Amino acid sequence: MTPIEKTLLELCEVSSFTGEEGPLCDQVEARCVARVGRDAVVRDGHSLVVTPKAPAGLPRVVLAGHFDVVRTVHDGPSRIEGERIYGPGAADMKSGLAVMLHLLDAIVGGETPRYAPVFVFYEREEGPYLENRLGDLLDRFESLRTADLAVCLEPSSNVLQLGCMGSVHARVKFHGRTSHSARPWQGENAIHKSAGFLARISALSPRDVTIDGMLYREVMSATVAEGGRGRNVIPDLFTLNVNRRFAPGRTPDDAVRDIGDVVCGDAEVEVFDRSPSAPPHRTHPLVKELEACTSSPAETKQAWTDVARFAQIGVAAVNLGPGTQSQAHQRNEWTDRASLAAGLALFRRWLFSSP
Repeated sequence: MTPIEKTLLELCEVSSFTGEEGPLCDQVEARCVARVGRDAVVRDGHSLVVTPKAPAGLPRVVLAGHFDVVRTVHDGPSRIEGERIYGPGAADMKSGLAVMLHLLDAIVGGETPRYAPVFVFYEREEGPYLENRLGDLLDRFESLRTADLAVCLEPSSNVLQLGCMGSVHARVKFHGRTSHSARPWQGENAIHKSAGFLARISALSPRDVTIDGMLYREVMSATVAEGGRGRNVIPDLFTLNVNRRFAPGRTPDDAVRDIGDVVCGDAEVEVFDRSPSAPPHRTHPLVKELEACTSSPAETKQAWTDVARFAQIGVAAVNLGPGTQSQAHQRNEWTDRASLAAGLALFRRWLFSSP
């Protein structure tokens, strides 16, 4: 077992479901304080901002990773089996946290970074946009708002992913009138009223948008359905969760209008979660330096990540992490041992040597 594998297992062994990140924050805080001293570690709730000493005048880079994991099922304890490391969050995104901690160890061990790094460990990323604590940290810490580049170490299998899609969730509510199902003509079936909308949304094709040579695909999907009072009652309310994913350059308001255009006035639309998009920053000098340290071509980030929060305050940000991307949120989540080692090597090349 390598040192970074040991660190990842230790992180996975501490439960940190969204809203329950305190014990893991305690553990990481203690490790960071032992490495760089109390003055370099600031705690805010169950989040940490760690700023090791670095030579003056260097570009400032933020490395960001979240403590929380989603509730998935695991058939055994955190462990190594063959070429895989199993555990809650092994891929998303405790592999990234492990890399961050070992980069911090390297700085403490005397290696000189060519950037001035700030390490951000934060809570509640997997929940609603407004509960994500990274936004609070960006408001509080000027060192984050004035950074030259931010890297979110979300699982990407060590592939640099540029930009991100924005996301809007809305409750689309169809209203009707109850009656006995033996006499449906006396009521108005809310589920049946959704038929036109479901036909229209099913007929939508992805809309392709290319920015800086990166292809983003705008899509709209119904993801959750709720309705009905009983099996012999005509329903008076049927609610669909509709998710619109939109490309960089467009806003949540644009996405809300897209949903309204498909609803066509057939239902009430209640928007409850808005997450902005982020541009790819493909020509940014520091992004190009980071890409030169990778072994695969850059890809589009089709999903949403916190790079969008940095984009909102004018900080260029990208996605790059060692976790096995396909395993995020999966039963018996695992990450590849080779990917973990390669991720640490990649970040060491970038942070401590010229590409």
